[in-house]
Amino acid sequence: MDHLIRDAQYGLRVLSRTPIFASVAILSLALGIGANAAIFQLIDTVRFRSLPVADPQGLAEVHADGVNGFGISADFNSEATYPLWEQIREHQTAFASMFAWGDAQFLVGRAGEARPARGLWVSGDFFRSLGITPERGRLFTADDDRRGCGAGAAVVSDAFWRSHLGGREAAIGSVLTVLDQPFTVVGVTPAGFTGLEVGQSFDIALPLCSATLWGDSLDRRDLWWLTVMGRLKPDWNMRRADAHLRALSPGLLDATLPSGYGAELTARYRAFRFGVLPAGRGVSRLRGAYGPSLSLLFSLTGLVLLMTCANLATLTLARASAREREIAVRVAIGASRPRVVSQLLIESVLVAIGGAALAVAVALVSGRVLVAFLDTSANPVALNLSADWRLISFVGAVAVLTVLLFGLIPALRVSFVDPIVTMRQSSRGLTVDRHRARFQRGLVAGQIAVSLVLVVSALLFVRSFRNLARVNTGFEQDGTIAVTFLDRQSESLSVEQRLAFQQRLTDEIRSVPGVAAAASSTQILLSGASWFHFFRIPALAGNEQQASRFTYVSPGYFETLKIPILSGRDFEPVDNRGSRRVALVNESFVRHYLGERRPIGIALRTIAEAGYPETTYEIIGVVGNTKYSDLREDMPPIAFVPIAQSPSLQPWSPVIVRSRLPLTGITAAIGERVKTLNPAIGVQFSELKSQIRDRLMVERTIAWLAGAFGVLAVVMVTVGLYGIIAYLAVSRRHEIGIRLSLGSTRAQIVMLVLRDSLWLLALGLLIGLPLAAVAMRAAGALLFGLSATDLTTIIGATAVLAVAAGLAGSIPAWRAARVDPHVALRAE
Repeated sequence: MDHLIRDAQYGLRVLSRTPIFASVAILSLALGIGANAAIFQLIDTVRFRSLPVADPQGLAEVHADGVNGFGISADFNSEATYPLWEQIREHQTAFASMFAWGDAQFLVGRAGEARPARGLWVSGDFFRSLGITPERGRLFTADDDRRGCGAGAAVVSDAFWRSHLGGREAAIGSVLTVLDQPFTVVGVTPAGFTGLEVGQSFDIALPLCSATLWGDSLDRRDLWWLTVMGRLKPDWNMRRADAHLRALSPGLLDATLPSGYGAELTARYRAFRFGVLPAGRGVSRLRGAYGPSLSLLFSLTGLVLLMTCANLATLTLARASAREREIAVRVAIGASRPRVVSQLLIESVLVAIGGAALAVAVALVSGRVLVAFLDTSANPVALNLSADWRLISFVGAVAVLTVLLFGLIPALRVSFVDPIVTMRQSSRGLTVDRHRARFQRGLVAGQIAVSLVLVVSALLFVRSFRNLARVNTGFEQDGTIAVTFLDRQSESLSVEQRLAFQQRLTDEIRSVPGVAAAASSTQILLSGASWFHFFRIPALAGNEQQASRFTYVSPGYFETLKIPILSGRDFEPVDNRGSRRVALVNESFVRHYLGERRPIGIALRTIAEAGYPETTYEIIGVVGNTKYSDLREDMPPIAFVPIAQSPSLQPWSPVIVRSRLPLTGITAAIGERVKTLNPAIGVQFSELKSQIRDRLMVERTIAWLAGAFGVLAVVMVTVGLYGIIAYLAVSRRHEIGIRLSLGSTRAQIVMLVLRDSLWLLALGLLIGLPLAAVAMRAAGALLFGLSATDLTTIIGATAVLAVAAGLAGSIPAWRAARVDPHVALRAE
């Protein structure tokens, strides 16, 4: 221990005498380790961290196989209707306690002053089953969730209690107006509990039974809006519970058959099966959306850290070579090689400790900046990133690894110094034998190989993002906004009343000064939502069942978005509920389903679904292709139907507006106009161009970070090449003096030195090309409009590194060519 303390004190003195080296080494490690730790923390939070509830590993989720695309799905993880939830709860025997929950959007406050709030529908046993205790007041019990409960109790989150209710004790028992209904605040959840969806938070929780205030969702058998979870009994495991739910499935489904579906879709419903999955980590749409991207970024930051360690190893070897006389004296007076290795290694450990300490701060700042970058109004991301034991452990483990990479090997190499040879060389002023630089050469060649992977990835992802940003969407984005509405009170209106008000709403918005065009649509293009209908075309041989996107739009829709009508006619006001059913289809629909047939006049017949009876539509026109829900998809087949002929219009469909004026003034005027129609309707605006840009946030982030890593890789490899070439040029000073004395030209000396740079470049590229090909194939799914082995990109990356190698070798070569042979020979 005394040796360790003395070595640490001596190491601090040595580092204090070389502050530039110490600062560069510590800062390099802090940035390299911190970047890796930031991505690790995001991956850990999104993928692996358990929910902040009691015994999270005991939670299980009831999962439904094959329900996607059937009926109406309220959210990405909604896998049960309320009737199914009742049947599961009543007939299962595997769970000690069960609960159901679903996401919601509320308006809080009185009409005209209401603001959006993120909500949760929860069953009465939700909090009890999770083991959540109130921070203030009380939480729901089974008595709060009984049919007919009306506007009763509400529970708010800690963040909402502090921001909206002022953090006042008197808030408990106060009345909160939610969607124009008075609820009594009975409790506040703990600050650490933000819900069961990772990356999202909630403001207000209401009992499931309250949903009857705004519709019939408790009785609808085609509305999938709940997630069912629970805790298994002590003598049950996941496999047994899964088999139990699968055995119960036929009876559960028979008891909840939805009406209005045709025989084929009813048979599909009966074929669904329920199972059980572990739910200790909650649910998260971020895992699917960001998981591959985070894994890619983690790999890239790992490569950057590897290059950092290689650079530090080169610097450490250079320092150790400069200290060979000191080390030789130590060995000569009796220091053992393990003692020398220990001394040098402790210096590296001190550098790593300093880098690790700073890396924690770098990780927290970088992680929060990245989350803020990904957080948009359309796709909010709420992650709690803090310096917990996982982050500290990861930083510590990586710091140990970096010590082994940049400290141990140089220490071992220098410890084998021959004291007699070193002292003799030192007394004669000899330079270091260039053959001892082989290890440094290997490090630089490895850096070139790694940098090639980083530069190729940078070019690929920057070009991929550019391709996505420039993709033709098929519709007008500039000056176009989508006006969306929230109005739960109008769900009791008849379809005729809804259609009439939807038309009035559209006309009022269209009449706002500065509005060039406006139309209603059940679908906002590239919003991520999707709506399919199954149909048949009787005129085609086989009359097979097909599926296409369907959108209900009002007259003027195609003019608003500047979608060309290629043949036939547009919808007109006469295309209403009392007229023949008509449809327009896009080019992709014609190509996929009609082939060479002339589309005008052909009939398509939809398959009956709940709320959508079997209907025959006559195709009256063909419009241009557009993207639908995702920029990456091909132009999909789409059928358009007059919104006045919608059999199940929900209040209220968005209105698409194209403006002639700045959008700020238009949105304010539209908001006032809607308020005059119905003050209870909440209004939100989204600019289509901004919405599309937000949907590219992940791709933009990858492009920026990959580009930054690529630039950093080029800088680091240039520095590494410069260092080794300069080192080799100095070691060959005597040889260069002899060559110049025998008549070699300066140009020949330049080429002699540059040859080392070119050989290292060739070796690095030879290693790096297959590595880059393998790495990019693994990330190929994240690219758009490019192959993972795009030849232009590989040639470009090779050219960038060749230029870097030329620059790195040219300065040492130029200096070597200017050596005075008399001075070089006298040095020996």
